Amino acid sequence: MRGLLSALCLGLAVMAATPAPAQVLSFSELDGWKADDQLAALASFRATCDLLDAPEWGPLCKLAADIRTAPQARDFFELMFRPVIVGDPPALFTGYYEPELDGSPVRTPRFAYPIYRRPPELRDGQTYLTRAQIEGGALRGRGLELAWLDDPVEVYFLQVQGSGRIRMADGRTIRVGYAGRNGHEYRSVGKAMVDRGTHTLDQVSAQEIRSYVRNVSGSSLLNLNPSYVFFRKIDTLDDDMGPIGAMTRSITAMRSVAIDSDYTPLGVPVWIEKDGRDPIRSLMVAQDTGGAIKGAQRADIFYGTGDAAGDRAGTIRDGGRMVLLLPIDRAYAMMPDG
Repeated sequence: MRGLLSALCLGLAVMAATPAPAQVLSFSELDGWKADDQLAALASFRATCDLLDAPEWGPLCKLAADIRTAPQARDFFELMFRPVIVGDPPALFTGYYEPELDGSPVRTPRFAYPIYRRPPELRDGQTYLTRAQIEGGALRGRGLELAWLDDPVEVYFLQVQGSGRIRMADGRTIRVGYAGRNGHEYRSVGKAMVDRGTHTLDQVSAQEIRSYVRNVSGSSLLNLNPSYVFFRKIDTLDDDMGPIGAMTRSITAMRSVAIDSDYTPLGVPVWIEKDGRDPIRSLMVAQDTGGAIKGAQRADIFYGTGDAAGDRAGTIRDGGRMVLLLPIDRAYAMMPDG
């Protein structure tokens, strides 16, 4: 977040009953498992393992802390976890990234489009002003502007990504992260384009949405999505670190995914089998969430920072399957007769 969640809830999420069918697999059934670098995935897992407060995670986190080699990492996952498919494939995989944008701390003729801090009166879960109302000036003059950008389309996509780096005209670079949303359900602009008959599903990508809004529809299409994201300034990250995810820790390119926490507990390892032009067979960690990420077989892969990452992430809309790695007792407890 793409969204901030209380770390106190993470253990409860792991223990909660899954609202979708579950099937336990063997590691030999994971396509490409032996070719992956489980040590790299373990580094991401360790970064948030201490936030998992259900009893079964404590011993696993202690074991993970002492692992130093790739064979040890693979043995750790194979001995201590079981692969579990939750829900019915095929999955839907998309990608996201941390954009780098030009901006200004003050409004200028060029930089005229604000990103806003969270209004102090906005409560979690509250239904607040819509996107159209905010874009129409409902927050203007309250001093909530965090920065100003030069393109309203990029303001929108910054909200979709949930974090970004802004190169200020005065030479500074600031990082911004998710601070809350207005309580309205996310509505996909790409789906609206398909519903209107202007595009087919396979034509819709982030790049195509940008082009269509700029050249044809204008902001009216973006305003069909009433959801609006507010930001905060992030001062605690080194330049080489990824943005803050839903677990309040930095996420890692190609090792972190955003998921629907109603089905996939935050912090668990997730085996990704993404098909398409750029197939992926890789172990990642569920460390983020997103307003558009809904369902048991749904994941948004974090591709990194900058334009190159954005070019890759913006074209991803692929099938496949995602498989959770859960502690052994928890895995079998999720079975219908568990």
